[in-house]
Amino acid sequence: MSKIEVNTVEPQCGTTLTLGGCGQTVALGSGASQTGFGRTGTVDWNTTKKTGDFTATNGSGFFVDTSSGAIIATLPGSPSAGNIVAIKDYTGTFGVNKCTVARNGSNIRGAASNFELGKNNSGAAFIYVDATEGWQVFVDGSDSDAQQSYISATGGNSVITCGDYKTHIFTGPGTFCVACVGCAGSNDIVDYMVVAGGGAGGPGYAGGGGGAGGFRISNSAPRTGIPAPTMSPLVSTDGLTVTATPYPISVGAGGSAGSPGGTGGSGVNSVFSSITSAGGGGGGTGGIGGGPNPNAPPSGSGGAGGSGGGAGSKATDSGFVPLAGAGNTPVVSPVQGKNGGAAGADGFSAFTNTAGGGGAGAVGTSGSSQSTAATGGAGSFLANAVIGPTAPSYGTAGPVSSTRYFAGGGGGATDSPGGHPVPQGLGGAGGGGNGAANTSGAGVAGTVNTGGAGGGAAGPSSTAPFNAGAAGGSGIVIIRYRFQ
Repeated sequence: MSKIEVNTVEPQCGTTLTLGGCGQTVALGSGASQTGFGRTGTVDWNTTKKTGDFTATNGSGFFVDTSSGAIIATLPGSPSAGNIVAIKDYTGTFGVNKCTVARNGSNIRGAASNFELGKNNSGAAFIYVDATEGWQVFVDGSDSDAQQSYISATGGNSVITCGDYKTHIFTGPGTFCVACVGCAGSNDIVDYMVVAGGGAGGPGYAGGGGGAGGFRISNSAPRTGIPAPTMSPLVSTDGLTVTATPYPISVGAGGSAGSPGGTGGSGVNSVFSSITSAGGGGGGTGGIGGGPNPNAPPSGSGGAGGSGGGAGSKATDSGFVPLAGAGNTPVVSPVQGKNGGAAGADGFSAFTNTAGGGGAGAVGTSGSSQSTAATGGAGSFLANAVIGPTAPSYGTAGPVSSTRYFAGGGGGATDSPGGHPVPQGLGGAGGGGNGAANTSGAGVAGTVNTGGAGGGAAGPSSTAPFNAGAAGGSGIVIIRYRFQ
C-alpha cells in the first residue's frame, strides 16, 4: 500500500477537488475526525439498540428499546451549531414506557424543558441552532404523532398531586386556568365533581330537613383506558373537554334560615364550564297543633332543587298534607339528587310528622308516627384516590369505605307531645345537619363545603315565636386531570 504524506491537497486548476473514483469509497482512518465538510442533515444510525439510559453523541441516530422500562437519552453537552442527534422507537413501546430526551443544560425549542417521546413507533431528530433556541426538533409527522402531551393548569384553593394526576379543589369562587392541553380525545379531558350549596331546614314548630345541593361527578378513566378508582353510582363517564383558556368557577353558598310561613332558603348553584349543579331545596315550615296554621300551601311543602327539601309537619287543624320537594330539578342525567320526604298523615300529632330532606344518593324519610324520626337522605361519594392523603379534610365518612361523602340531606325536626318522646331526625351522610328535637331550637347546620343541608327547627311552644331552620352547607368544586 502506497502512502502519501502532505499537509494540503489542492486542485491543479479550477475549484473542484475530487477524491476517489466512481463506485469507490473514501474512508477516514479509525479514530480520525473530520472538520469543514459540514453535515447534510442526516445521522449515522447506531443499530445496536439502547436498553438503558445513555448520552447521545453528535451525528448519531439511536434505536431505543423501552420494553423493560422508561429510558432517558441525554443530549450532548456544550453543543455547537449544526450538531444533530436522532432517536427512534425500536419496538413500538414508547406509548407504554416513554423515552425522555434530556436537554443537558441547553434549551429545547427555546425552553428549559426536556422533550418526551410517548407514542408507539415515534421518533425525532434534534438539531442544535444556538443558545437561545437550543435544539430544534423534527418529529415523525406532527408533534402529536410523537409526544403524549398533557394538560397544564393553575387555580383552586389547593392543588394535590396523586401519581400522574393533579386535583384542583375550589372551596370558594375562583378560576381554573388551562395553560395548555394534550392530545385531543384523551389528554384534553378533565373530570369533575361539582356540588351546589345545600338548602336550609324548615322553620316552625317542626320543620322539614333541607335538600342537599346538586351532586354531579364524572370519571372518564374507563373510556381512556386508565384504571378507575371507586366512584359514585351517579358518575358520568364523559369528562369535559377543555382548551387553553380560563374557566370561572362558582361555588354555591348554603341556603339561609327561613322564617315562619315560608320554606328554608334554597342553596346556591355551583358551576364549572357547562356543568351546573342546582342548589338544594329548603325544608318546609312546620304547623302548630291546635293553633294557627302557618304552613298552608305551599309553604309547608319542601322546596325543589338539586335534592328536594323535606315537608314540614302537618298542622292538626289543617286538611293540607305538606308535600315532598322534588329533587333533580332541573332535570339532568345522571340525576343530581333525590326527592325530600313527605309529611306523615297517619292521624298522630302534627309535631312528629315532619320529613327529612333528600340527599344525592337517597330520598328523605317521613316521620310517620310518634316513635319515628325523619332522617335526611344519604349523599353520594368520591374516591379517596382523587384527593389522595388530604381525603379526610373534605366531605364526611359514609357507608362505602375508602370514599368521602358529599350532599347529604338535612334531618327533620321532632317534638314529644303527650309524653311520647321522639328522637331527632339525623342528617344524611355527606354533611347533612340533624333536625332539632323536643323544642330544642334551630337544628344543626349543614357542613361547609359538602353541600349538606340544614336540619329542621323545633319551636319552643305552641304560642311563642318559632325558630328558623338551620342553614345549609356551602358547595365545592373538584377538578382532576392527568398531567404526566
